[in-house]
Amino acid sequence: MTNEALTRLKTALAAPGGASSDFDLNPNYRPPEGRKLRHAAVLVGLIEKPAGLSVVLTKRSSRLKHHPGQIAFPGGKQDEGDADLTATALREAEEEIGLNPASVDVLGTLPTHETVTSFTVTPILGLIRDEFHPLPEENEVEEVFFTPFDHVTNPERFIVQSRRWMGQQRHYYTVPFGPYYIWGATARILRGLADRMSS
Repeated sequence: MTNEALTRLKTALAAPGGASSDFDLNPNYRPPEGRKLRHAAVLVGLIEKPAGLSVVLTKRSSRLKHHPGQIAFPGGKQDEGDADLTATALREAEEEIGLNPASVDVLGTLPTHETVTSFTVTPILGLIRDEFHPLPEENEVEEVFFTPFDHVTNPERFIVQSRRWMGQQRHYYTVPFGPYYIWGATARILRGLADRMSS
């Protein structure tokens, strides 16, 4: 990564801006009262590929109970043994895609994202220094792929779509890439980064 690109990223991370949620585009939706939010973290992993800077994404296994087949960052809920949420993101990335935590330079965090499944997700932005050959955990990850950074940080690539959910029409961001339908929390986190990169 060039010094200019790294400076742009750090400037984007430092930009003001609040948390996001799955309810951003659905102002009439009210979460259930008394729900308990659980902490989770994901790794927004950046890596230099021959075609340029890319983001590491996964396609979740179709056998999973929650969000089968969806596109996601590597990550998951915080465990008691995790020192902090950065440790959570790095541990999950190692478990899910075989990424050595020592190969990641953590650049910072993006604002939290609240999901309809009652998680407060902290995105950890990290630069993967070394050559990386993914080793998907077959019970959780069907595929690991690399998406051009310029594609998923261009606000013009994002589309707002909707579907029926719990009796209501729910709107959400999508940022399709080739055969991959990137939507929901993953697309919302990327949209937040895109807005910061373009401001």
